[in-house]
Amino acid sequence: MSFVVEVIKPKGILDETKATEFRQKISETIKSGAKVILVDFSDVTFMDSSGLGALVFSLKTVRAAGAQLFLCSINEQIKMLFELTSLDSIFNIVTDRAELERSLQ
Repeated sequence: MSFVVEVIKPKGILDETKATEFRQKISETIKSGAKVILVDFSDVTFMDSSGLGALVFSLKTVRAAGAQLFLCSINEQIKMLFELTSLDSIFNIVTDRAELERSLQ
């Protein structure tokens, strides 16, 4: 069984100014019928608590729709933020899109 993976790729700093836009993008992607969403952090340089809050909100939205949310390409700062908040055990974090696609097969 194969899934279409919808990729969301935020850029720059994921903070309060971009958190609302990020949540809207997740909601739109879910409304379009996506079942697997991959948030690619390769272009994100920094994330603060607002960005983290947007991610938690997005995870709830995705799960409520019966879909799956994965994160990839997180940098050291974001990885540390996840570990400090113990959110690394809640989110599905993969190295890259290829790893995600292998795990879905």
